[in-house]
This record gives sequence, C-alpha cells and structure tokens, in this order.
Amino acid sequence: MLDNGRVSTDPNTEPDAPDEAASPAPDAQPKRRVVLLGVIAAVVLALDIATKVIAVAELEGRQPIELFGGLLYLPLIRNPGAAFGMAEGWTIVLAIIAFGVVGFILWIARKLRSVGWAIGLGLVLGGALGNLVDRVFRSPGPLRGHVVDFLSVLDPWGGFFPVFNLADSAICVGGGVIVLMSLLQRDYDGTRFEKKPSGKAAVSAGATTSGATPVGSTTSTTSTTPETTENQTAGESADGGKQAQA
Repeated sequence: MLDNGRVSTDPNTEPDAPDEAASPAPDAQPKRRVVLLGVIAAVVLALDIATKVIAVAELEGRQPIELFGGLLYLPLIRNPGAAFGMAEGWTIVLAIIAFGVVGFILWIARKLRSVGWAIGLGLVLGGALGNLVDRVFRSPGPLRGHVVDFLSVLDPWGGFFPVFNLADSAICVGGGVIVLMSLLQRDYDGTRFEKKPSGKAAVSAGATTSGATPVGSTTSTTSTTPETTENQTAGESADGGKQAQA
C-alpha cells in the first residue's frame, strides 16, 4: 500500500484569500458643462444685440438690401409677436414665457454634463435672452417692446419665409440639437436612457428561457447509453449459453 504522506489536520488547507473582493472603482462622472453653456449663450446674446444695433442704425427708413444675388435680403421690421412673426399681439405673454424658459435652463444647468445638451441649451438660452432684451428695453415699453428682425430669404419682405434675426436662428438650431440628443437617447446629465422592452418581447424572452433544455441532463443520458448496451449484450450471451446446455 502506498503512503500518500501525512494528512493535514488543519481544516483550512486553502491559501489565504482576502476577506472582501476588491470592488471596481465607480466610473467617473462627466464634467459639468455649465461653463460651455454660459459661453455659448453669451456669444449668441452679444452677436444678436450687436447685429440688431447695426441693423437699426443702417436700415432704418431704407429699402431692403439685396445680398448674394437675391438669396438673402436685409429689411428692417419691428415684430411684436414671436419668432418668425408668429403670435402677434401676445407680446406680454411671450415675454413671460421667455422668462420661464430662461429660468428652466438655469435650473437644470446645475446637473448639465452633456456636451451636446450644453450646446443646444446654450443656443436656446442665448436666443431667448436676445429677444427678451428687445421686449424689455425697446419701444413701446417694458415687456411690450417689439423685436428687431432684419433677415429675409429669397424675398425682400418675407414673402417666401418670415423675416427673422440671429436669436430666432439660434433658438431653432438649439432646439434641433436637443431633439437629436433625445433621439440618440442621451440625457442632459450625461447618462444614456434606454427604452424598456414591450410586454410581448418580455413574454417571448421568458418562454425561451423556461423552455431551454438543461445541459447536464443531455450529458447524463449520453453517458448511460453505452452501459445499457453492454448489459443487454451480456444478458443475451448468458441466455444463449443456457439454451446450449439444455
């Protein structure tokens, strides 16, 4: 009989393992994008105010200036309504809505961590502030001021498309960027949101999981097949020997 050596009486023969598995470090959150939001909004606001001041100084009392062979015209229109000449006569209501939009953007800015959302919200914020400045400081009075519009496409007086300004363009482009980020399932806090599976998809997934064949049972059946065949062969040989002796 071979001696396998001394048997250890220590119940714990495994190598010492750490009490707690090292947990992976949590993913670092994206940086806040408040500065980017503020810079974009400030640039849009500055450009909008500067171009409106120049438009009033150069276009007051003049016919529209044609540019690029009639592709763009520079008229001067004072608009009491919303962007692109809509909702005329709602000046006070539109001013209050603009205050609400600005306040909402500033409120969510503290959680803003997405570059795309920062660009979109910065454009919207700068455009809203640009038109809000007109409504507060231009005639005929506070919250009733008319917005200066001076850009017209393919027609001197907005016959093809309503006359607009840089603030209107920034609001539209920013809104498009926000819609794009939503379609890409990107949230303003830098996270990615995914749609939940529909009820039919969840039921199909559950049925597939419950109907799967266990791997162990297939292996067990396969391993017992040769043994059964050998037993049957041995039994047949014994029966044949008994018949020969008889």
